[in-house]
Amino acid sequence: MISMSAKYGLLAAGYLAEHTDQPTIMAETIAKECEIPLGYLLKIMQQMVKFNVLSSKRGPGGGFSLPRPAKEISLLEIIEAAGGPIGHNGDIADLTKRTPLTENLEKVCKEASEKAVAAFSKAKLSQVIKA
Repeated sequence: MISMSAKYGLLAAGYLAEHTDQPTIMAETIAKECEIPLGYLLKIMQQMVKFNVLSSKRGPGGGFSLPRPAKEISLLEIIEAAGGPIGHNGDIADLTKRTPLTENLEKVCKEASEKAVAAFSKAKLSQVIKA
């Protein structure tokens, strides 16, 4: 349901949330510790900065950090910043002939998607990190 980019984004944000004692953390550190390909992680983290899910600082002492407390960042924000929207994005019946089967499948998929969005929206980053 969620993309690999979103999963890596969750890991990176979680790592930052667990290490708030450090003002910034280099992407190389997160990539190594979380076993994520560095080039891929950098692209994801830069995208997350654009959506204000992460902050970045260039130069000596630079790296990434959280722009606000983990209790204020929803998992949905992270997932969508890193991997795009997770909401239901298509009508199954549009892909093929509209039948009772395709309409029923569409209804189930839409409901499942709405529940996932609601759950990820309610869940905060602070809930998934170690205390």
